[in-house]
Amino acid sequence: MKSIKIRTLFFSFLKLGLTAFGGPAMVAYVRELVVEKRKWLDNKTFQEGIALAQAIPGATVMQVVAYVGFKTKGIIGGLVSFIAFGLPAFLLMLFLSYIYAKTHNLPEAISIFAGLQVIVVAIVANAFLSFAKPIIKSVGEIVIAIFSFLLFLFKISPFLIIIACFLISQIIFKGTSDHKVQNSKNFNFVGILILILILFTGLIFLYFWDKILFKLSLIMMKIDLFAFGGGYASVPLMLHEIVDRLHWLDSKTFMNGIALGQITPGPIVITATFVGYLLKGLLGATLATISVFTPSFIIMAFASEISEKIRNSQIFLRAKKGLLASFSGLLLFATFKFATSVEWDFLKLTIALTSFLALYKKINILHVVLVGALISAIIFK
Repeated sequence: MKSIKIRTLFFSFLKLGLTAFGGPAMVAYVRELVVEKRKWLDNKTFQEGIALAQAIPGATVMQVVAYVGFKTKGIIGGLVSFIAFGLPAFLLMLFLSYIYAKTHNLPEAISIFAGLQVIVVAIVANAFLSFAKPIIKSVGEIVIAIFSFLLFLFKISPFLIIIACFLISQIIFKGTSDHKVQNSKNFNFVGILILILILFTGLIFLYFWDKILFKLSLIMMKIDLFAFGGGYASVPLMLHEIVDRLHWLDSKTFMNGIALGQITPGPIVITATFVGYLLKGLLGATLATISVFTPSFIIMAFASEISEKIRNSQIFLRAKKGLLASFSGLLLFATFKFATSVEWDFLKLTIALTSFLALYKKINILHVVLVGALISAIIFK
């Protein structure tokens, strides 16, 4: 594992966060940065991180980024990576929320991003190919990937999909052993305990200072804790809590927030920023955003800490194969979902194919997105 400076970690993930369109598809681009370009982690260690991110709640790509930080620079590295990657999405959503609160209409802002929809399709499609190619090597992995895709297609709960893939992997992958037995490091939970202490202290302070902010933070944490299967799993949970139960927003306003979450980089759960801003301004947006990521961040901190203890377990090694294959199925489903949401014409198809070829030829994703945004602003205004 290479030594890495905190500022390098921050700016690397900040740059990647600017192009974080396509949800879980970004995991493939995180791998390209971390494993292939920078060589901060080896491929097997990175794959373990993906398996852990699949098995615990929270936005998958954010969890993987946190895992990289934990493995390279401990708790501080995890925080720095997590914040840097999510910062562009937070700032852009904050700006759009401000404009929305002033105008309640965003045709100009949305039109700037409209053409990016087809580039997102290209990003996700390329991510599926680059991720699945080294992963899917056996009939069993093909079966799990297709099975996972079909379950996502029929809107089965991601939590149930993870359980199903875990159980199937224990049956079909026998004698899996791709790690030598190693002496694992001792547990170091001091940083995790400090995070938990800060979390509870903050909640107690909010309880006595502002009941609305306290309730907002608590609800966002609850949503994060139950968001198994990635950021998209948080959407129906947030809709239920914010619209149906508490009536803080009406359904139309909430769906506008979801739309903005789709056109900004980063996970769709960044909609929490929109909800918090409309409810309590800048402070509400900041607290809602922190809260909707904190529980899963702490869980990943714990999971990455014990990963070396379980990495030689036959149960974990089989589960890793199954969860990685199921993630390939998720990327295939994401490609299908994004592609079917676009109203295709010749121009959009040309942009999508050109973007896909550029990404396939290893053109920097930031360059592809920036050029695509410029073309979109000219053509789709």
